[in-house]
This record gives sequence, structure tokens and C-alpha cells, in this order.
Amino acid sequence: MPHEFGESFTRHMVTAEWSVEEGWSTLRLGPFADLSLSPATVGLHYGQSVFEGLKAYRRGDGAVEVFRPVDHSARFARSAERLAIPPLPDEVFLEALDLLLAADQEDLPDDPALSLYLRPLLFASEANLALRPARTYTFLLIAFVTRGFFSDTVDAVTVRIGREYSRAVSGGTGDVKFGGNYAPAYLAQEQAVREGSRQVVWLDAAERRWVEELGAMNLFFVFGTGSEARLVTPPCSGTLLPGITRDSVMVLADRLGVPVTEEGITVDQWRQGSRDGSLTEAFACGTAAVVTPVGLVLDGEESWQVGAGKAGPVTLALRDALLDIHTGRAPAPDGWLRTVARG
Repeated sequence: MPHEFGESFTRHMVTAEWSVEEGWSTLRLGPFADLSLSPATVGLHYGQSVFEGLKAYRRGDGAVEVFRPVDHSARFARSAERLAIPPLPDEVFLEALDLLLAADQEDLPDDPALSLYLRPLLFASEANLALRPARTYTFLLIAFVTRGFFSDTVDAVTVRIGREYSRAVSGGTGDVKFGGNYAPAYLAQEQAVREGSRQVVWLDAAERRWVEELGAMNLFFVFGTGSEARLVTPPCSGTLLPGITRDSVMVLADRLGVPVTEEGITVDQWRQGSRDGSLTEAFACGTAAVVTPVGLVLDGEESWQVGAGKAGPVTLALRDALLDIHTGRAPAPDGWLRTVARG
């Protein structure tokens, strides 16, 4: 399928450098190209590197808008500070988006199924293997055209409870976008795929019973139906990423009259609620996945279906509400969208 996630890069990138002596340099727009790095680059050895992921969408009138860039900038800065990296100022982050999208927005076809995924990256670029924070850093912004992370349809996915490994621990880096959170998850993800599921469900590291994330996405659970439906999502207690899409879903649920609470939910509660019918839907959300329903859960020799095993009415309503904002069919809350002029 064309435009698989992470493959169809646009023609340009934006770069800047930071040093102790000079601070941040001026942003530069140039062609998408390979980097030249020293074998002793700190970011390669010690993982001092953070990133973000946000999207730009083409509205029905042809304009291109970035979804919640100010919030992504704030999270990018918080991630950097956690890794002892000088944060990129908000105004520079936004200027970088404007530069790249003014140059490359024509790479985004007029197709509502496609979007531009924007990847800001900030890494330690000093060539020095001393065990200390680097003294020079490089900022990059690249983009690629993509379809939905799972599919263009609202197909429910099968997931597997991960009991062998932990994604994050209290006091660690689970609540920031740090590359070191992702590579250690690959083994569990590959195991989940081998066993017939699409993603691994991460549990808390201490008791291995509290549900935290699905892969790199936040999870929501729907209890009840119709006017009695309510949403529950695990709290951001320091071990899971406070997703921008997660926050958007909570705001939109309030608009739709669906109450939301942040509270812990155990695997046993998920299983029992699915079997007795009190838990009627479950879905994951994230920048890449948008809103994706969960239909079947695997847990060792056990399995259980969530609701009817497909997208439920609350999941669909929230997905539609989010996509309507992305494509300009519905108004967005103040500050959520940034329109980029053509270059």
C-alpha cells in the first residue's frame, strides 16, 4: 500500500544547532538528506535524544492545518528537560513547522485519508564520550505522508496482555517521548504479533495487574451504553505518556456529554467487565492511530471479546468528532489548529 507509515518522506527538512557558547542557531530549511555524524556522537552512545509526533491535515477548502502544535511543543520541551537537553523555545518550534510546511505541503495529496506526520527530533550531537550531558545538540524536523497507522477503516484490533516485560517504572522516563522507551518494547511487540495480535498491552511494573498503555498509545474503556455510557482512562501517574490525542478525546467526550474519569483499571476488571457486559467498548488513541477500537484481548491461554468485537457507538462518535476537526468539517477549540500559508 502506498504511504505506509514512516516511508514516504517529503523533500525538505529543517535544522538548527545549540551550543553552550552560542545557544540556538537560526533555523535552516534544506533538502531532505543524510546526516554526517562522528562515531563518538553522544546521542548514538548514551541515548540523549527526544522526539515528537504531530500531524498536519488538509481541510476541505485546501488549507493545511497543524493539530495542537503548541501542546506538542510543550511536551517536546518537557521531554528535553527530563533528558538534560536544552529545550527548543516554543516560537522556534512553531517557526520550524511553518518553514517545512510552506515548502512541502504540496506533497500532501487532496485525500482525506492522508495526512502529513511531522517528526521533530532533538539529539546530543557532541563528539565526546564523557559520562555527562552533551554540550552541543541538533534539532531536526522532517515529515512524511501517511495513511492510518492500522488501516483506513475502523477495524477492531486484537491485543495481547504483556506480562513478561515492563515498559516504564515510577521515576523513569515513561511519561516523555524518549527513544529509550521504544526499542525495549520491540521484543514484546514481536511476540504479540507472533501470537496473533497487533499490539501489546503494557501493565504496571510493580504489580503487573494495572493496565497502562497499548503499544505507544493511550487506552480508554467504555462502561455502560446509550445515555449511561461513561469513559475511563488510566491516570497519568508518571509511567505513561500524557497523549495529546488522549487529552483531545477527553475534551470531545465532554462535548458529546460522555463523562470521563481518570482511574486505574486492572486486567481482571477488563476481563470481568467484558464478560458480564458492563464494559462495552475499548479503544486506543494516538497521533498515528487516531482512535482505534479493541475487539479481542489475548492473555496467555485466555481470551475475551470486548463488546461486540467491533467499533462501538462511543468509539465511532469520538473518532468522527476528532476527524471532523482534522478536516475542517467541525470547529476546533481555541488554540488547537495552526494554519500554514502556502510557500
